[in-house]
Parts: sequence; C-alpha cells; structure tokens
Amino acid sequence: MMHKRQLLLFIAILMFCLQISAQTVGVKTNILYDATTTPNIGVELGFGKRSSVQLFYGLNPWKFGDNKKLRHWSLMPEYRYWLCSPMSGHFFGIHALGGEFNAGGVKLPFGAFPELRDHRYEGWYVGGGLTYGYSWILGKHWNVEAAVGVGYIHADYDKFECKECGKKVKEGVRNYVGPTKAAVNLVYVF
Repeated sequence: MMHKRQLLLFIAILMFCLQISAQTVGVKTNILYDATTTPNIGVELGFGKRSSVQLFYGLNPWKFGDNKKLRHWSLMPEYRYWLCSPMSGHFFGIHALGGEFNAGGVKLPFGAFPELRDHRYEGWYVGGGLTYGYSWILGKHWNVEAAVGVGYIHADYDKFECKECGKKVKEGVRNYVGPTKAAVNLVYVF
C-alpha cells in the first residue's frame, strides 16, 4: 500500500513541476470508460513544443443486481509526443497502468476472462504499452480525441468458487499481451 502512495505522490509532483502555460492544460473523461459505469477523470499538461503528460484515474465502486460486480480502480499515466503541437492532431505515447479489481458474474467483451461469469476474482494488475491517437479541435475550449494502445499486463489474483461468496479455489498469475487502451475522450482545454 505504501508503494502505491509513493508512486501517486511522485506522479503528482512530476506533473505539477512541469512548466504550465495557457492552452496546454486539459481536463478530460473517457466516454468508453464511462459506458462501463466507471466514472473517470484525466488531466493533461502540455510542455515544450510537442510533448505532454496525462494522468487518468477511474473508479468503479458499484455492485449490480444478481451478484454481478466489476469493482475496480485504475490509474494510467502517459507521456505523449505530438506531431504538431500538444492537444492537436496525431500523437504517439508510452503509457503505464495499474490498479486493483474485485469482479464476478459478468461477461467481458472479446471473450476476455470467460470464467468471470461463474467465479469471482480479486487482485491487482500492472503493465504498460504504446499508444497512437488523434485529437480533433471542436472549438476554442473543446476537443475530442481517440486513442488505442497495445502492450503488456501482469495480473496477480485470487479465484473464488462463486460470484459473491465461497472459498478460495486458487491463487494465480496471468500475463497478457494485446490491447491495453481504448479511449474516446471529451476534452476541455484551458
């Protein structure tokens, strides 16, 4: 737990130590993440002529009916290199991600974790990858951006007999290579 706090503090200090100027700060939400009932917020800070850093946080504290839940929190810092200027046009990035989860009784898209329908999993994950995206300027203060990322995730978990209760069936580790990010962000630029 202490390592997580230290990492969050380091990222916060790094982001606020960068020189900030007008038109290079954005607050955003990922509409795709919102669709999973996960409130989220991101902050992006532009610096230099073609660079920015962003930090996204999402939290899903909800339990659904019929013992279904997809509870988790997620943190995703990212460095972006823009081909034009920060928050406009094409960009490439390097992202990291991490968080914790407690999920069961749900069907995830693309056949990911098929046993999640009949079991409950608790654990944590960490990973990273590469990002490509594009940001469209809609007006003086509004942008829409789309981004996809591929990379690696390491997850450490406990598996339980049923969705809500039951004894622990096993402890496991899963290493994943594939899509690690999908975003359609609504951005307010200051």
